[in-house]
Amino acid sequence: MADAQSTTAADGKLLALAMAEPLHTRASTIRKAFYVALGLVVLVFPHVFESSYPHYVHVMITIFMYALMAQSWNILAGFCGQISLGHAAFFGIGAYSTGYLFFAYRLSPWIGMLVGVLIAMAMAVAIGIPTFRLRGHYFAIATLLIGVGVQIFVQRWELVGAASGIFLPIVREQPLLSFQFHGTKLPYYYIILAFLALACFIVRRLDRSRIGFYFRAIRDEPEAASSLGVNVTLYKSYAFMISAALMSMAGAFYCQYVLVIDPDSVFPLSMSILVVLMAVMGGAGTLWGPIIGAAVLVPLSEVTRIYFGGTGGTLDLMIYGALIVLICIFKPEGLVGAVKMHRQATDEEKTDDGDARG
Repeated sequence: MADAQSTTAADGKLLALAMAEPLHTRASTIRKAFYVALGLVVLVFPHVFESSYPHYVHVMITIFMYALMAQSWNILAGFCGQISLGHAAFFGIGAYSTGYLFFAYRLSPWIGMLVGVLIAMAMAVAIGIPTFRLRGHYFAIATLLIGVGVQIFVQRWELVGAASGIFLPIVREQPLLSFQFHGTKLPYYYIILAFLALACFIVRRLDRSRIGFYFRAIRDEPEAASSLGVNVTLYKSYAFMISAALMSMAGAFYCQYVLVIDPDSVFPLSMSILVVLMAVMGGAGTLWGPIIGAAVLVPLSEVTRIYFGGTGGTLDLMIYGALIVLICIFKPEGLVGAVKMHRQATDEEKTDDGDARG
């Protein structure tokens, strides 16, 4: 009897300590200084390299755009556990909504972007409600088929140019309103950086909010979450809508950046797969994972394409794929997850050494 009471008291103390422990630890001074320095480097980067190495600015813009797309996929899959292989459909919706409304009606791309976001969110709900009944790879296959189906549909839709796509008219007046900046990439750089910052802010808020806990509960134990009163379909729909909206914004930016779009460039399956690989490589379900994945894979893709793409056949793709296979085999938790696990192991070793000395 006494042993049972002591055990209950010990469990109560452990529970009280766990409840008193903060959900998120504050960043150390060194980490804050690193974030500030990183922010300054990112802000100053285009001013340093635009005149002498403009291609570097283009690569950074591409990194930000793919990081935005990977972050959008991360909300649906990394936090909510719904693996989508057709996310390029929302990218294409954003691109075509912006491009067509500007091409046909001279409607500001900013308004077209908003229209694309609304269409993407509506499509996410229309896709999600029937497909959320599927689990695991069945949901992934369904989204894959839907993405391919949307591409085929647009390829045959004469109103939006069918397979030829849309060539946007060049407008030199009111560059901010027309979302066209000729002669410099600086505005594109800071606009896509702002979009990425918005996506990171959303992920940060989700990570610390009740809805974020619901997402992770649905990802880990959907039946248990449902039994505790969580509306699984509703919160999956929320995640899908947020994810589709951010992906659509990336498509709208791409449309205005290149000023020409077609189904093969904005709806490709390869884009959906690449976004998945970036998030998984960096660490799905984390804030920095998609950004790190994009920062590694985009430059790697550029280097291999430049040095091996023209003369090496498929050697660039082989190098690219081999890196992904190695990461998936040896560090399936991603680069961010590997760093966290190493840090936890180091802390445990220090704690064990301290206990042994005590």
